[in-house]
Formats: sequence, structure tokens, C-alpha cells
Amino acid sequence: MLDADIGDVYRPDAIDIDGVQESIRFDRVSYSYGRGDEVLRDVSLEVKANEVIAIVGRTGSGKTTLMDLLLRFDDPTEGAILLDGVDLRDIKRDSFLDHVAVVTQDSFLFDTTIRENIRYGRPEASEEEMREAARAAHVDEFVDQLPRGYDTEVGEFGTLLSGGQRQRITIARAIMKNPSILVFDEATSSLDAKTERVVQDAIDTLRGKRTVFVIAHRLSTIRNADTIVVLEQGRVSQQGTHDTLMSESGLYREFVGLQVEATQRSEDGPSDGPPLPAAERDAIS
Repeated sequence: MLDADIGDVYRPDAIDIDGVQESIRFDRVSYSYGRGDEVLRDVSLEVKANEVIAIVGRTGSGKTTLMDLLLRFDDPTEGAILLDGVDLRDIKRDSFLDHVAVVTQDSFLFDTTIRENIRYGRPEASEEEMREAARAAHVDEFVDQLPRGYDTEVGEFGTLLSGGQRQRITIARAIMKNPSILVFDEATSSLDAKTERVVQDAIDTLRGKRTVFVIAHRLSTIRNADTIVVLEQGRVSQQGTHDTLMSESGLYREFVGLQVEATQRSEDGPSDGPPLPAAERDAIS
């Protein structure tokens, strides 16, 4: 695999970049996996530098595919993604990825210490810089309670820590890299409410300092975004702030209503009534 030819990932006259200065623009982007059916259709949106943008939609609406194209796991079938007006295909891959960090639903940790897992984002960073990233991700809150502190071994894949603790470390590692673009791809979907609040605090800490993309379904994670983009069947159906989208009919307001209803049901305890219809379960998840 390591010796395999990955082909031309950028054009011969590709350039280096120094982060995001103005914006990232999706210009009429479409994408198909080659089966004839388009996953994304004519998607156009602009994200200003240092904005927080949330992307929501039903399962299969194209949310993760949109981020995969941003990360250049593949290229659009049609259209282009432009960083400060430059097509991503005209930017050297290594130069672009130097300015990107991703936090996914699955928290991957190496079988070493908490300190080394965080410093992996930027090995040359100082001890204070490592601790600053840990504080931003609220890692310090549980590390201080461990006998060996940051020298605690996490075990293979981080199995000696809880899911919430692992996720905080991956966020600290992403912050440690000091990226211009930070992607949270369903990073809170498997967390309890308390740990989700910690992740939200970390996103708020980055507000105005990084260009942040958040794929999520929980209202608490997305409602404070500068812009919320709603995808339906691969197209942008709605775009705006939480208050703007709540003032108009559409899928976003439907999502919020279902989530509030689900929350109310859980607070009221077990019910003898029928389960949620499949469409409602899909919308909430």
C-alpha cells in the first residue's frame, strides 16, 4: 500500500498556501461515485475565513461526502472547491493538509501516553503549548486526577480511557496542530450530554480563530454556528443562522421539532406508546 502509485493528486504548477485568508467556496460542486447517481448536485456555498459552519441533513444526504471532497479524498465530478479563489487541485496536497485537522466520531489514539498522543499534532511543540491545547479541549480536567498525569498510558486504541476522555484528547491533538481548517465529523454523536458540552466549549474557544466545519445532528452542537447549511438529497435546501431557519418552514425546523419532542419523551421516562416512526428516527439520527 505504501509503495502504490497514488497518481497525480495536484497539477504540475500547483502552489503552496499559508492557511485560509478570505474564504472557502464550493462552486457548483457535483459528485458521483460512478454508479450514475449523483451524491451531490450543484452545491454552491461560501464559508468566510474563521467562521463556524454546521452541515446538517438526513442520513445519505451528502454531508460526509462534501467534507471528503474538501479534504481531497476525491475530486468533484463537476464544479470546483476554491480556497481564496484557488482551485484545490492547484494547491500542493502536503501544503494544504498542513493546514487541516479532522476530529471524527471514532477517537483513534496511539498506544502511548496522553502527552505523546496530543503532541502528535505538532511534535516540536513546547510543554506549555501542549498543556494549552489540553486546556482548550478540557483534557486537564481529568488528567489532573490521574496518578501519572500526562504520562498516563492510554492502552491500545485508548481502551484504558472512557469514550469522552478519548474524544477530548483527539480534539486537543487537532488544536495542537494549529490548523487553519478544522473539521468535526459527527464528533459528538456517541458522547453523553456532559462531554458533548465540553466539545461545544472547545468549538466556541476556536470561534473567530479557525475555519470550522461541524457535521452534527444535535441542536446544542450546531445552533451557535455562524451559518447552518441543510442538505437534502445532495442539494443545499436551506442556509442561514439558527434563528433565520427557525423562522421559515423547512427540514431544519422539522429536525428541531423532532429533537425537542424526543428530548421531552426521554425526560418523561419510558412510554407504553408506539415507537417513533422510521422517518422520525432517521431525522433525529
